[in-house]
Amino acid sequence: MSTASVSLAPGQELRAPHGIGYRIKLLSQLVYRKFSERLEPFGLTPFHWLVLCCLWYEDGLPTSCIGEKLQQVGGTLTGVIDRMEERGFVRRERDRVDRRIWRIWLTDAGKELENVLPQIAADLHDETWAGVSVPEREQFSQLLNQAIANLT
Repeated sequence: MSTASVSLAPGQELRAPHGIGYRIKLLSQLVYRKFSERLEPFGLTPFHWLVLCCLWYEDGLPTSCIGEKLQQVGGTLTGVIDRMEERGFVRRERDRVDRRIWRIWLTDAGKELENVLPQIAADLHDETWAGVSVPEREQFSQLLNQAIANLT
């Protein structure tokens, strides 16, 4: 869906399907759907992927820290971690110093996913950005960062 060759009335570029917000949302939904399909055989969702990425970077994080990194509310994250624990990818453990804090640790199965899932994400990334140069990708990323910063 290219709007470059379409003549739009003033203000119409802000409306769906021409508006950049709509197109970003559409891209997000398409990537989410494709990634969900690829994670399903592992019993995972894209949100599980995000939690795993946090723990692969630093295992044993408090639930609140994962929530801050992912900008998620506690209730949503608790359910996600519950399902990951049921599937044997993580375990919860009370903090030794502050018993109010729950730390989330990868199990061996969760650690093993680091050998498989990043390649699945990389393949989808490459598929998504086929035909877009690295400098164009970097510029797009910088523009998105600026737009996000403008609203936070």
